[in-house]
Amino acid sequence: MYLFFLSLLLAVALLSSSSHAQTGAASSDTRPAVLASRMPADMDVQLDGFLDEEVWALAQPITEFRQQEPVEGGVPSEPTAIRILYDDEALYIGAMMYDSDPDGILAYQLQRDAGLGTDDRFMWIISTFDDNRTGYFFETNPAGLLGDGLIEGGGGFNKRWNGLWNIRTAIQADGWSVEVRIPFATLNFDPSLEAWGINFQRTIRRYNEEILWNGWRRTEGLFRPVYTGRLLGLSGLSQGRGIELKPFVNASSNRGPAAGANSGEDAKVGIDITYSLTPSLRGALTLNTDFAEVEVDNRQVNLTRFPLRFPEQREFFLEGSGVFSFNWADPFFSRRIGLVEGQEVPISFGARLGGQVGDYEVGLYQVRTDDITLENRDGTARPWAAEDFTVARAKRRLFQQSHVGLIYTRRASDGITGDEMLADRHTVGADFDFYTSQFLGQYNAQFEGFLAYHTDPVEGGDLTSSSRRSRGVRWSFPNDLIRLHSSHREFGEEWDPAVGFADRRGFRRHQPTLTFAPRPQGWESIRQTEHQIYYEHLTDLDNRLLTRNIDITPLQINFESGDEVSVEVGRNFERLDSVFTIYGSGDEAIRILPGDYYSDRWSARVETTGRRMLSGELEFEHAGFWGGHRDSIELSGTIRPRIGVSLSANYQRNEVTLPQGDFDTNLLRLTWAWNLSPWTAITGNVQYDDLSEVVGVYARLRWIIQPGNDVFLVWSNNWLYDDGPLRDSRFTTLSRGGALKVNYTFRF
Repeated sequence: MYLFFLSLLLAVALLSSSSHAQTGAASSDTRPAVLASRMPADMDVQLDGFLDEEVWALAQPITEFRQQEPVEGGVPSEPTAIRILYDDEALYIGAMMYDSDPDGILAYQLQRDAGLGTDDRFMWIISTFDDNRTGYFFETNPAGLLGDGLIEGGGGFNKRWNGLWNIRTAIQADGWSVEVRIPFATLNFDPSLEAWGINFQRTIRRYNEEILWNGWRRTEGLFRPVYTGRLLGLSGLSQGRGIELKPFVNASSNRGPAAGANSGEDAKVGIDITYSLTPSLRGALTLNTDFAEVEVDNRQVNLTRFPLRFPEQREFFLEGSGVFSFNWADPFFSRRIGLVEGQEVPISFGARLGGQVGDYEVGLYQVRTDDITLENRDGTARPWAAEDFTVARAKRRLFQQSHVGLIYTRRASDGITGDEMLADRHTVGADFDFYTSQFLGQYNAQFEGFLAYHTDPVEGGDLTSSSRRSRGVRWSFPNDLIRLHSSHREFGEEWDPAVGFADRRGFRRHQPTLTFAPRPQGWESIRQTEHQIYYEHLTDLDNRLLTRNIDITPLQINFESGDEVSVEVGRNFERLDSVFTIYGSGDEAIRILPGDYYSDRWSARVETTGRRMLSGELEFEHAGFWGGHRDSIELSGTIRPRIGVSLSANYQRNEVTLPQGDFDTNLLRLTWAWNLSPWTAITGNVQYDDLSEVVGVYARLRWIIQPGNDVFLVWSNNWLYDDGPLRDSRFTTLSRGGALKVNYTFRF
């Protein structure tokens, strides 16, 4: 009851703050503005990175930047000038990042969408609907890397979106410069709007200095579209006919006992079709879908009794995926489509709709998968029926930064000969997110909640069963000096949405966290310290304690150099109601028995800044573990000998001592990248863990002929490392394969 009244009080305060902000601090007369200059018909921009064309002189420069780090509101150490042009088909951005020490400019990365925590960088966002919630993100470095993503309502960020745009950069005697061309056909927008939102941020990496045009306070930032300035002067924009055709050809080969249903040679032709129904609403259709270019998942060692969640990597499900986010319940998890127990199920066709309709952000998937024969773990086979998946989502904008939303999913399976057809499975849910940046006049505050139900045709029942319900609320105060949040969630005993993800069910969870992060003024080498208290209290639905965690970070130091050190201590209680196997199988399995378990833990971590040629991280933890103890160490390092070349290694080891027996686990991952240019990349990895005893090698060549036109060459091999009858170590091939994929984009 106390939690309910506290949540209600905060919601009222947030609504009041949001309503005030609607007419207050973020009104158009307080936002900076820049005029985009239309390019005369007899002038153009030759994209080469040098701002030497006469037409750039027509554009009004932006030069008023302020520091966010290290001095909030401070004068930048180096000047920056940005100009904006446009013609009927594209937006052009020219930026000059002046630098009094050009030898100090850092540029290691060339691969598309690589993280730029190592480099000098230039970032910008464009909010084409100027709705304070959504936008397009772009970034580059002095080497000309292309990075982009989608800023999604509710503060989400999806860097898996790859738009079609182009860029060139140049390092000069007085700094580095950028020329950008973004076709309007790449963007969804409302042609009736008089202004777009836009903002810019520059990083001077050797100082770890961040400067912004607007939103430079530490409680604000580039990724909050509410802090964009206004881009004026755009008119007569054209997306063409809004048609995009992307045919592809793929040839592949897979061999080995673990290749399963995909064994053999295959050739495939397919196409992705995109059509802009309106300038702000886009539909897509994929036929004979193929994901040969998708990278392999990073392996994880699971010493818990709950399943692991791996991220989506398929482009069709990543583009525009932000609208489907649903707080913390996961009623929709796209890896439930086209993947069964790690085996690929062919997708015969998929349709996607996404964009803006008035005050609504909408999204829709309709996907059909083919029937297939799957391989069981014991080597036997079983049929898997064709299925249809429907996912629909709508979010209604409220105030400046808030929304309410609905989600619906459906999974329908065809019958298998001799079996009764399974009835359709449905999930429905509703959520809200009230966010304001004007709480008490100057602070960020957020209040979220959700409620979802699903059917289960096997067990019977309808959408009103509390055993198949999930619900929760969360309020947070995410600011620089003090960060505070508290959440309450409840998941029914049978919560298992057919197109969702559930790692645990049948519990109530309360989890508050308080972080205090001061910035010491007397220590020049220290930028900020952090001190945190984390508490988790989890019970079953009869309020019987299952889990209690208290974790304290007494000290984390963030240095001006970008290095970090931290220590943590904690205490845990866990009640186990049923036995589970933590290691091994058969007669040699180590099983944890039911009972109450108490444990203490401590850990220490050191991380060096990525701007150095050699960087790394070391973390050690000692913890009580199911009546025994566990020592774990994780060591990672990266070397960057030259621009575009990197080699990384990650090693994880667990040494576990239990009353039932002792065991160790090891996981090793080597990752490499050799980028000949921003358009050509050779990447790959080698992974080994001694639980599966499988060595996996993956390598991929990507050649971007021009944005939208790609050639992929992929090779993978998996070996089982075991001991022969004479105890001579050997490798047995489990699977090996390769693929060549070519796609080309036509726009009309």
